[in-house]
Amino acid sequence: MELGLRQAKARLSELVTAAQGGEHVIITKHGQPAVELVRFRKRGGIDFGKLKEARQRLGLKDSDMDWPQEFDDPAFSRKVLGIE
Repeated sequence: MELGLRQAKARLSELVTAAQGGEHVIITKHGQPAVELVRFRKRGGIDFGKLKEARQRLGLKDSDMDWPQEFDDPAFSRKVLGIE
């Protein structure tokens, strides 16, 4: 679905519903694609619970190191990589 910015303002609720349903919604500005609305998928950091289960299942010994809580924050990864 592709709409101009003015139409998108008037139909925002409909566009959000469409994007949640998996449809890609393109909003144009002056006839050129400006943004795309897509369904939000939460991206997290490391799931330490699953990691621990996998290590146990594989017979790997846990290290005594406690991982800092900030390691589970995607924003921290972006900061470390210099993306932000």
